[in-house]
Amino acid sequence: MDNLEEDLTCSVCYSLFTDPRVLACSHTFCKACLDNLLRASTNYSIWRPLRQPLKCPNCRSVMELPVTGVDALPTNVSLRAIIEKYQSDCDPRPPSCPEHSRQPLNMYCIQDRQLICGLCLTVGQHQGHPIDDLQAAFIREKQTPSLLLTSLSGQRWAQMCELAEQLEQEKARCEALVRQDRQEVNQFFQTLKAVLAKKRQAYLEALDKAGAEISRAYDPLIHRVKEIQEKQLDLVSLGSSVEEEESPLVFLEKVHLLREGVEEFLKTPLPPVINVSVTPRAADYLQQRWPAVTIGSLEEAPVPKVSCCGRCGGGEADSPVQELWCKPSCSVVLLGLLGLLLLLAALWLDPVGGASLGFSLLSRFSQLVHGLSSELATSVWDSALSACTVMEAAVESWSTQLSSAWEKVFQQFCCII
Repeated sequence: MDNLEEDLTCSVCYSLFTDPRVLACSHTFCKACLDNLLRASTNYSIWRPLRQPLKCPNCRSVMELPVTGVDALPTNVSLRAIIEKYQSDCDPRPPSCPEHSRQPLNMYCIQDRQLICGLCLTVGQHQGHPIDDLQAAFIREKQTPSLLLTSLSGQRWAQMCELAEQLEQEKARCEALVRQDRQEVNQFFQTLKAVLAKKRQAYLEALDKAGAEISRAYDPLIHRVKEIQEKQLDLVSLGSSVEEEESPLVFLEKVHLLREGVEEFLKTPLPPVINVSVTPRAADYLQQRWPAVTIGSLEEAPVPKVSCCGRCGGGEADSPVQELWCKPSCSVVLLGLLGLLLLLAALWLDPVGGASLGFSLLSRFSQLVHGLSSELATSVWDSALSACTVMEAAVESWSTQLSSAWEKVFQQFCCII
């Protein structure tokens, strides 16, 4: 297309040919361009009258023109037709009718205020409607855009601005509500997290106390067993040295020491095996008690007091008093307390006989205490303190039960009366 436009361009004005004229040399130029060239020629005097000279801009050939000048030159009709066709193809085509294919919109419907084609007016939806040509409709509607813009920039614009401001305010209010709810949610679950962490810590502390009780129950026994093992190792080492002794005197002395040590070692009682049970177990307790806990009652959610109880040689103890009987030292203390209670009962029934019986029991008990080793005596003292605590709790429980039973008996007696 660019090459075609170059061929259709005048070599003088460099524009598309306008009224192209052909010279005798067969070159074509615009009529206006040839008139300008003819007026610029100043060599009229050498030419014959009634003749006008013209030099071709392309080939420089000089030719004579008639008196009428450029108007006498023939028109290049073929070139003019090609130029008109080229211009029609390059110009934008008018829009075609969407309902009738390839029909130009060349009329204006006054009733519907839209462009229509000839078929729309004759057989289409706009049949019988008043119409106008495009130029008249253009002049009539020329002021319409300014009037429409004036209506847009008036009260309607103020309403739109006010509406936009209201929407922005409502959006900000709703966003503030969402932020507030977000804070409430975070605070609520942070509180739940803190309460759960508190319950968890309380449960772990209870388990730590149970672990400490287990350590207090087993550590002395393990320590005692290790001491006995060390004594046995010492005796084994002494026996090995005796076997290697060559001197009769030293050998007999060491054999005597070894015999006494082995006899004393064999008489040493071994600590009992205590089967300690931890109650309640965490899995059972949580499955039984915590499913009924609601969020509102989370602060009052139960945390158990984990306790450790056991019996010598296996089995579970029914009460703390039975646990004390598992230890020899505790048994001694409890027997002493039982003897003291019997002594007090005897003194209350028979002061003279009770006194003699008391002196006899005290002498027996003192001999038993002197016969104990220092480690066992210390254990007895510790067990005595524990026994006192346990007995105090047992006495309180028994007193409560006796008081309750006495109240029931008194009520029944009052009902009978």
